[in-house]
Amino acid sequence: MAHQLKSGELFALTIFLSVASHRNFRAASVELNVTPSAISHAIKGLESRLNVRLFNRTTRSVSLTDAGIQLVHSLRPSMENISNALNHLDDFRDQPSGVLRINASEGAVRLVLKPILKKFLQRYPLVHLDIVCDGKLTNIVEENFDAGIRLADDIPKEMVAIRLTETARFVAVASPDYLLKNSTPLVPHDLYEHDCIRFRFDSGLIFRWEFDMKGIIEKIDVKGPLTLTDQTLMVDAAIDGIGIAFVPDHLVKNAVENQQLSIVLERFSPVYRGLSLYYPGYRHVSTTLKALINMIRDSSSY
Repeated sequence: MAHQLKSGELFALTIFLSVASHRNFRAASVELNVTPSAISHAIKGLESRLNVRLFNRTTRSVSLTDAGIQLVHSLRPSMENISNALNHLDDFRDQPSGVLRINASEGAVRLVLKPILKKFLQRYPLVHLDIVCDGKLTNIVEENFDAGIRLADDIPKEMVAIRLTETARFVAVASPDYLLKNSTPLVPHDLYEHDCIRFRFDSGLIFRWEFDMKGIIEKIDVKGPLTLTDQTLMVDAAIDGIGIAFVPDHLVKNAVENQQLSIVLERFSPVYRGLSLYYPGYRHVSTTLKALINMIRDSSSY
């Protein structure tokens, strides 16, 4: 006998997909703006009605059962179709509205979104922007984001990408005080003799600095007294003279102009394709996302 959807079951399935994506009840509650107890109650109720366990739960972890994995694979395309059908109604509204979820690196948020946030929210008061910054390449489909903003080279090929900036460049920077006390590196390999401020990705991996050696990118595994997961703090640490940092050039523009930092090894600095906003090609582009893209483009001075 075919299963008939009962009242509230569609939302329970939405909760199920959120928990399945995050592997965490609390994270799902934050995403859906409901209490963790409501998440737990909904999952227990869904499992009871389906008469099958969907998650293995311990005090430390949440994982999908085989039945849960099967339901995710079967359910996600259908929920995407429902979401797209509802999103198409945006075209009939007078102005953008609803929640727009964006995933981006911190640098992308500072460079692209921060300058237009106030103007965008004032112009579209019915919109709620939910912006998540992280240092990993999040799967925006699995994590239910409307779009992401990353360096063009990091965007999956199956995504539709809209170029926001022309190029991006990483530079090595140090304070005048640090360079006064230490020799200035002349080639990338000189960094092995210096204190370097390293960056750790959310995955735990340490970023290896990349330099352009006559068209060949060479990676340098630097050492130093400090490792951070925040590029802005790396800039602050470099200004304080702790060591040399390797960061996107837009983060140090003011510090370089104010002579708080100096760029070293500039001729070896690699240039990358710039930032792009991206989203799944099969997904309807909502009026709200179109409005955000248009404002970013109109305000662009890159």
